[in-house]
Amino acid sequence: MSNGWKDHLGARSSEPLPVVIIGNGPSGICLSYLLSGYNPYVKPDAIHPHPLLQRKLTEAPGVSIVDQDLDYLSEGLEGRCQSPVALLFDALLRPDTDFGGNVESVLTWKHQKERAIPHLVLGRNLPGGAWHSIEGSMVTLSQGDWMGLPDLQIKDWMCRKRRGLRNSRATAGDIAHYYRDYVIKKGLSHNFVSGAVVTAVEWGTPEPSSPGAQDPSPLFQVNGFVTTADQSQQPFSLCARNVVLATGMSDSPARLGIPGEALPFVHRDLSALEAATRAGTVSPSSDPVLIIGAGLSAADAVLYARHYNIPVIHAFRRSVDDPGLVFNQLPKMLYPEYHKVHQMMREQSILSPSPYEGYRSLPEHQLLLLREDRQAVFRDPRGLQKVFGIALVLALIGSHPDLSFLPGAGADLATDPSQPLSAKRNPIDVDPFTYQSVHREGLYAVGPLAGDNFVRFVQGGALAVASSLLRKEARKPP
Repeated sequence: MSNGWKDHLGARSSEPLPVVIIGNGPSGICLSYLLSGYNPYVKPDAIHPHPLLQRKLTEAPGVSIVDQDLDYLSEGLEGRCQSPVALLFDALLRPDTDFGGNVESVLTWKHQKERAIPHLVLGRNLPGGAWHSIEGSMVTLSQGDWMGLPDLQIKDWMCRKRRGLRNSRATAGDIAHYYRDYVIKKGLSHNFVSGAVVTAVEWGTPEPSSPGAQDPSPLFQVNGFVTTADQSQQPFSLCARNVVLATGMSDSPARLGIPGEALPFVHRDLSALEAATRAGTVSPSSDPVLIIGAGLSAADAVLYARHYNIPVIHAFRRSVDDPGLVFNQLPKMLYPEYHKVHQMMREQSILSPSPYEGYRSLPEHQLLLLREDRQAVFRDPRGLQKVFGIALVLALIGSHPDLSFLPGAGADLATDPSQPLSAKRNPIDVDPFTYQSVHREGLYAVGPLAGDNFVRFVQGGALAVASSLLRKEARKPP
């Protein structure tokens, strides 16, 4: 944290900050890059393979993408995302990647300091956010190139670090290092405060306006504390005209909602299995590890346990052929290890013979309770109860965002305020071309909070926010 921002955090400033970004993962980093005066332009000689988009790009030569009509540019684009601006930015950065091509980005970046908007990025971890909490040897779901941020390709960075991709994918440790390095290389460090925990964001009263001025901007009060090098906690209180929520969805693991869930052998993170393996509390000769869930985190845990020959009981509520199951949506060629787990889930059911020693799947089983003597009680699809002795429980059933720092924990910001926030089913309701909350002016949400779940697509949200904020700055009276 730079001394300038230390001063800003330590005292109430009479002039509010234009932007405070809460969360320093890929969304927050990309937005900081755009707000720091880095503007994307179409290369003069670039030809985009999408003919309609190419025609539109030639209509405003020399005009930055952030100053163009994002609604117009993104019209007609299709891809693996519901956000039109995310599809647009991805198409500009990686023109034909979905078709296996390697056409270079049609964008060039110009640093225009006079267009920078002062901002602060608050994050609990180092820049990169939750990527620093993931086991470093884990391989990313997305292709390595899709994890990159603007104007610094992952493959170029990996070459300089003398690192390589595995089946075109990178490790979580490399990605975390890349994001931290990106902030340094792009000169963004002075905008970032690590170890910052936001405890409250309050809607303020509008700034008083002079006669004849435009409608006053809303104000936000952002309170929290920073953990310093000596582990002391320094409180801060910031006033901001705009707040961007970029905290992701992994703050609060989903609960099982059963008796025994709080027992000490129940965990919600793969690191607990790693620690138990190192300590010898689980081993090839111990009772099985119970892994609950049918997503990629559960699959990672199965793969880890299999690597160390630790016996596994794998329980999940869905059918193995459920089209909503993530394994049924992944190309087999790109993700052979996950399809191996899916094959095990199908073939090693409790009702079938045993091709995989030490692994048993329990499809369409509901966990009813956990006992202190490490007994797990299930109900099977026919309504019968089954009891298994287990050594450890890993409940890997997803997570929810922790927006407890917002009024009402942000519940009234969701698309359906009566349901919990969910990246897939009930994200924050935002305008698709600005990512500003439809319920609260000046409040924005990006990344999983807005329904964009892959790094490849979260950058479009950053583009939309930056475009909106630059327009606001242009409207401010001199």
